[in-house]
Amino acid sequence: MTLTTRSQLSALMFVQFFIWGCWYAFIGAYISAIGFTPGQQGAVFSTVALGGIISPFFIGMIADRFFSAQRVLAVLHLVGGILLWIVAGVTDPTTFYWILLAHTICFMPTLALVNTISFHQMTDTGKEFPGIRVLGTIGWIAAGILIGTLDMEVSANIFKIAAVVSIALAIYSLFLPNTPPQAKGKSVSIRDVLGLDSLVLLKDRSYAVFIVSSLLICIPLTFYYGQTSAFMEELAIKNTGTKMTFGQMSEIFFLLVMPFFFVRLGIKKMLLIGMLAWTIRYVLFAYADAGSMVWMLYAGIILHGICFDFFFVSGQIYVDKCAPEEIRASAQGFISFVTYGVGMFIGSYVMGAALQSSTLEIGGIDWKKFWFIPAVMALVVMIFFALVFKEPKASEEEASA
Repeated sequence: MTLTTRSQLSALMFVQFFIWGCWYAFIGAYISAIGFTPGQQGAVFSTVALGGIISPFFIGMIADRFFSAQRVLAVLHLVGGILLWIVAGVTDPTTFYWILLAHTICFMPTLALVNTISFHQMTDTGKEFPGIRVLGTIGWIAAGILIGTLDMEVSANIFKIAAVVSIALAIYSLFLPNTPPQAKGKSVSIRDVLGLDSLVLLKDRSYAVFIVSSLLICIPLTFYYGQTSAFMEELAIKNTGTKMTFGQMSEIFFLLVMPFFFVRLGIKKMLLIGMLAWTIRYVLFAYADAGSMVWMLYAGIILHGICFDFFFVSGQIYVDKCAPEEIRASAQGFISFVTYGVGMFIGSYVMGAALQSSTLEIGGIDWKKFWFIPAVMALVVMIFFALVFKEPKASEEEASA
């Protein structure tokens, strides 16, 4: 891969996640500030999960078979950018929901498309992709710092900035290296699109336990993405945008040290540590305040690196090791559908119900009660996983080596 191509793909990753980082981390505080009820907030967060559920159909049935990936990316970002600009001027919950849903249906497929474009230009994805993909995390961090510095966490400008950048990326996409449809002329089925061929792996009890645990852990995961910004705003924490990026900074660090821990701990302990980190994070949030206990808030945010990398990245590695080569892509597609799609969709509405049950009669939220709900959920999933999941023999040998 040439230096020019690497630079193009690095810029693509940076801007792709910059767009998402502009609004997703702050939408909880924004819709709370404009008066959305807890139930309406849960529905709004479900739009991302719905976009994730619909995305495989779009990629598998359209983008992979009829059009070059960079052209599809351009159209989706153009339409998605226009929709973001429109939603910035909407305060009616129902209208807001449908426009944002339309945007996420455009945006979520682009996450797979940027990977497709990148992989097509690489000769060794294992060596070349991580260095390019990390620019996406840096883009998310840059968006958070920008929004925080400009004090826009509860402003409709979070959508307008994302809209302008999305339209700019649409134009930029047309100049990316050509990536022709990979499955042109081939037949396709829903089974292929959703990765259902990988269901044969569920015959292994431990793999089935992993799939169920992955789905369940995504329910409390939604609480973090959905309400951390609103929680910080109520605590009157300044520059929340920048401070929330501490989580992505720790994600980069733990991603770099993961190989060291993976060899020594094995897959089961890695996954358990990830689940335990979710429980600890929410307990820290429950007792955090803007005074002497503010360190608990920052510690909970920094735990994001362990929460995400030790469970989700380790999980992707586990799936890769379990699946035969011929169904490996199918297995990865299925786990994404289960977690970011079904799991977070359920989590969005559970979060809304928890927010409703934690609303005080005098107004405001009982945050201690709210954060203990996902803490208990994550703890229950962790205990279930610890008792039922059996360490693969290969992992045991690696950990003892």
